[in-house]
Amino acid sequence: MSTTDERIAQWEKMAAEAPDDMAYFSLGNAYKEAERWDDAAKAYGQAIGLNQGMSRAYQFLGESLIKAGRENDAKPMLVKGYKTAAERGDVMPQRSIGEMLKRIGEELPEVEDAAAKKAEVEASGNMVLDRRAGQPQPRLADPPMRGPVGQFIYDHFGQITWNQWIGQGTKVINELRLDFSNVAHQDLYEQHMLEWLQVTREEIDEYAKQQASS
Repeated sequence: MSTTDERIAQWEKMAAEAPDDMAYFSLGNAYKEAERWDDAAKAYGQAIGLNQGMSRAYQFLGESLIKAGRENDAKPMLVKGYKTAAERGDVMPQRSIGEMLKRIGEELPEVEDAAAKKAEVEASGNMVLDRRAGQPQPRLADPPMRGPVGQFIYDHFGQITWNQWIGQGTKVINELRLDFSNVAHQDLYEQHMLEWLQVTREEIDEYAKQQASS
């Protein structure tokens, strides 16, 4: 069995045992990696059904539908995803969805200024507009880890979301039997964490460059 097949089997099992938005999102990612586009689209759709704020799920759903030759089905999902990403300040998904909409001949919808909303929420310094929840949350006391990943989490996610990840992360550790003395296991844990937060390393690296140049 290939690594991709193993990952699909792992997430099919987790989605069956705990059918939450993140399990379906990760299952969709596994199907996407295997280029099983219809299966990926179904899984991303199930994730969105449980959490309509998952802008990256809209992005990957639209991509999977287009790859499956279902462009007409992709259009309304991409429009909804573009609006959702804009409302939540999810810059990279919004940009990627916008590029897909242009490629299939759709105009970009008008959206609210997320930067202004974020600035208003965070003016006191005690709150953050949480990227995953799309709502104000108490800011973390400090970055939860060193380096660009910790700083990105501190600047974009609140205490409630981070506490939720601690619970989810414990499930990941137990399910995958991770050993943190193993660097590969550390990387796998981070991969699951970023998937759950709906963030990519590319986005984190770009943000770090922006911060360094400002």
